[in-house]
Formats: sequence, structure tokens, C-alpha cells
Amino acid sequence: MSASSFPVAPLRLRAATATSCLGAGLAAHRNALHANRSGLAPCDFDVVDLPTWIGAVDGVDAVGLPDALRAFDCRNNRLAELAVRQDGFVDAVAAAVERHGAGRVGLFVGTSTSGILQTELAYRARDAQGALPAGFDYAGSHSVASLAGFLRERLGLRGPVSVTSSACSSSAKVFAAAQRMIAVGLVDCAVVGGVDSLCLTTMYGFNSLELLSPAPCRPFDAARSGLSLGEAAAFVLLEACPAQAADDDVLLLGAGESSDAHHMSSPRPDGLGARRAMQAALGQAGLRPEQIDYINLHGTATPSNDAAEGGAVSALFGASTPCSSTKGATGHTLGAAGGVEAVLSLLALRDGLIPGSPGTAALDPAIAGADALAYRTTPRAAPIRRVLSNSFGFGGTNCSLVLGRADAWSELR
Repeated sequence: MSASSFPVAPLRLRAATATSCLGAGLAAHRNALHANRSGLAPCDFDVVDLPTWIGAVDGVDAVGLPDALRAFDCRNNRLAELAVRQDGFVDAVAAAVERHGAGRVGLFVGTSTSGILQTELAYRARDAQGALPAGFDYAGSHSVASLAGFLRERLGLRGPVSVTSSACSSSAKVFAAAQRMIAVGLVDCAVVGGVDSLCLTTMYGFNSLELLSPAPCRPFDAARSGLSLGEAAAFVLLEACPAQAADDDVLLLGAGESSDAHHMSSPRPDGLGARRAMQAALGQAGLRPEQIDYINLHGTATPSNDAAEGGAVSALFGASTPCSSTKGATGHTLGAAGGVEAVLSLLALRDGLIPGSPGTAALDPAIAGADALAYRTTPRAAPIRRVLSNSFGFGGTNCSLVLGRADAWSELR
């Protein structure tokens, strides 16, 4: 097992956006957080016939890509396009390119499913000899590199580019990648985030693992029975923190990564890998556990994941730090989860809000009892100044991020 945190200066989240089943843009996600609203609905995706609930994004199939980028056409890239159109994000990136030059803006994105659906659709359209359609472009529409290729051209970036595909930690780990690239001077700022869209392979795959819930997922609930799959896209523009940052600017204070390699699809039961990632993030941020005001848990609502993470958080933070999982609102968006939940954490910091846990009714006393975790099922106003966000993927690939308000960071200097 290993854990890492790279010593870096805090970075400002200069711009951010997210699109999920809660809606397109920050306002939709802010409204849902305050209302404790879920975007999950009974499964009605393509030809999938499974008794489960999903978090599908409305209108993705109607999104058109710019004519020059039609080679990248697939649901995953259409979802990315829908996201970057929100919250003035394209303009914010263009301004960064103007400040620094296109070659000094990096692009670090995560995805798990990428454009698998496009291959599934092509497979259905095989000819009598079994050949795929002549127009099918694997590199542009399916490969995990497709997302980065599309965004690089869409945003006019010419700096270093990479794609991380580490299951559910993918778009959290890209924050750490960008940190390192900025710290060593290879880029001045970076677009980070992730996109994962629904596809048959993922849905039937999780069903074969017996991890899908037949009802909306219920993180940390005594009766939880599995996860609800979702799709989402989220992006953040990271840049060096100015000397005179506004008090309510949100900063990336720390990132911690670990790998426990316990099992292909189950977390290490004692949660040690998760704990080491959290400790590394706190160490890089120069914080003690009691200085975190809220924890956005990975919280997938599967029995083993919630138990392992709950034990790790309890051991490190005790029962005093408020925590919750927002996956009852968005579903588990896999490779996009880290990015989406970083943006939700940003909103929590800006609004002074501890998010609730839609769908959770009766907490599991074995992991979230009065002496274990301060788990919150409903939103509550509070002076949130520092947040820890967890993303733990298959194979034991773990990442934790610490975000904080600029005024809270300046007090520590």
C-alpha cells in the first residue's frame, strides 16, 4: 500500500461548472442541495431492462457538437459539451488562455466509461458479415482519449493533456495531477474534471456484481441495498492563488492518494487505504482532522463500501465532524464523481451549507451511530470553511481532496 501528497501551494478554483441529473449548471445543483432533492428516476435508458433507478441527464442526445468536432460525436462528449456551455466556463477558459497562452494551460480529465455506448450502438448496426459501420470512429468516439481530444480542441488548449481512468477516483485524482504540473512549472493553470455517461456495459456489469439497488440508493442506511448509477460532467479551472484572494474564493488546499489493491471490486474492509488518502490530504493542507467542517463521503450505498469508509472516517475524525453522501441526489457517476462532488463541496463552502443525504432514512447503527459518525440526512446551514471530499475506486485506488475558503486558509499562514 502507498499514500502520497505532493507539497504544493493552494490553488484557486477560478471557475467551475457541473451537469448531472440535478440539472445543467451551478444554480440547479445549488437549488437541489438546499432542497435535499434527488434527481434519480426509474430506469428508462435505451434498451436497458433492469429494475433499478438511475440519474440520467435530460437533453444529452439533442446536444450538437461544433461542426469541426463531429468526429468526436458520442454521448460522453455531448455531455461534456453541455457542461462547458454552463456558468460562463468556456469564456473563463478563454480568458485564461489570453492571460497565460494556450500552451501554458493544461487539461487533466477523468473518465471510466468514456464513449462505450457508441461502440454498443455500432455493434447493433453490423452488416450481414458482422462488420461495424464504416463511419464508426473508435478513436474519436469510444477511446478514453476521446474526451481529452474533444475538450482540447473545443477549448483551444495546447498545454499538456492527460486522461485518468482509475474507476470512481478518476476525476478526483486529476486535481492532484494538475497540482503537480503547476508546482513544477510546466503549466500556469489547468482545466480539470471528468465525464462519465450511461451505457449498457456499465449498467449490466454492475447488475452482474449484484450492486444495483432496486430503489433509489440510500447511503449509510440500515436497509441500503446497492447503488444507483448516474451520469455527469464537471469541470474546474485551477489557477495559482493570488496574494489578495477574496475571502470567499475557494481553494484546493490538499490532495491525498493511496492504493491498497485489496480486491478488484471491494474496498479493504478496515478502510486503511481510505484513511491513508484522507491523512495525506490533511497533511498536504497542513490541517488537523478537527479543522475540517464537513466531509463529502464517497458513500455509494453498497454495504461493503459504506462500512469500510464509515470505519475509516470514524477512526480519523470521530463523531464530531458532519458528513454525508450526495450520491442519493446524483447517483454514482463513476469517473465523474470526484469532479461533481468537488463542485458540490465548493457550493457548500460558498453557501455555508452542510448537504443532506436524499434517500437515507434510518442510519445503520453499526457504522453511523451516535458514537461513530455525525452523519447528516438533511441539509443544515453552518459556517463551513474547510471540506474534505472522498473518492474511492475499484481496485483500491483512493483520492481525497481538501477545499477551503481563502479566509480560512489565510488564518493558517
